[in-house]
Amino acid sequence: MPARDYRNELRKQIKNLRLMDDRFMNVCLKDDVESVQLIVRIILERPDLVVTSVRTQEVMSNLVGRNVEFDISATDGEGKIYDIEIQRENAGAGRKRARYHSSVIDSNELKKGRRFDDLPETFVIFITEHDPLGAGEPIYHIDRRIKETNELFGDEAHIVYVNGSCMDLKTELGKLMFDFSCKDPDRMHYKPLADKVRYFKRNRKGLEIMAGTLDQWAKEITDEAREEGLEEGIEKGIEKGIEKGRKKGIKENKVEVALKLIQRGGMAVEEIADLLGLTVKSVQKLAAQKDA
Repeated sequence: MPARDYRNELRKQIKNLRLMDDRFMNVCLKDDVESVQLIVRIILERPDLVVTSVRTQEVMSNLVGRNVEFDISATDGEGKIYDIEIQRENAGAGRKRARYHSSVIDSNELKKGRRFDDLPETFVIFITEHDPLGAGEPIYHIDRRIKETNELFGDEAHIVYVNGSCMDLKTELGKLMFDFSCKDPDRMHYKPLADKVRYFKRNRKGLEIMAGTLDQWAKEITDEAREEGLEEGIEKGIEKGIEKGRKKGIKENKVEVALKLIQRGGMAVEEIADLLGLTVKSVQKLAAQKDA
């Protein structure tokens, strides 16, 4: 693909990105305390909450298990920790994944010699494009309870699921979810979020940064495919800045690439299926196996 056509394609893809696309959201909210504070305040209904630090794509290690890369990790003035994850597909927001995120935060926060009571209060927040638990609620709060007394256990480890399909514009949360799915910053309700989206979609410097990010992501996926011997039969194509196999790849190669895209997140099952020439049902099965 000629360089000019490639750049034009990237610009086209950037125009269609939303905060619900985690790669776009990560770039928009990098080091943005004001916007992340706004999001957490609305989700937890804590207008007094003060966020003091924000990190995007932070990797927390587990020496004997699987590492975790958080979309957004934030800390407030009281030392509470917030892990905010964007998942377009419910399969990427499984209950045991939320549990694991919570456990990895704990294992990294409790240093040698510290007391267990020193563990900070934590919130693992999944924002999903569809209803994650299927009960039709705009938000779900999960906390441990004592079965016999129905009292809260009080371990201060919280899991929250936000239903991105609930966009009731009469509520603050509904307006926030509208903004997460909105491509046009001029239609968004919250100025800090609209300003960031506008910058990375319309400002020349912002566009260059976003295009470079998508280009780098494409190269990473392509390089990983080459390292594993998947380059043969892979025809380059661009969709959301991703280069991957589409027409000539044999079925086994397509499955491997699909698994990588599912693991990285940011693309709907339907998009992965369309780009790789697989059925939606087969990609859904791969996503389900990944979270099993």
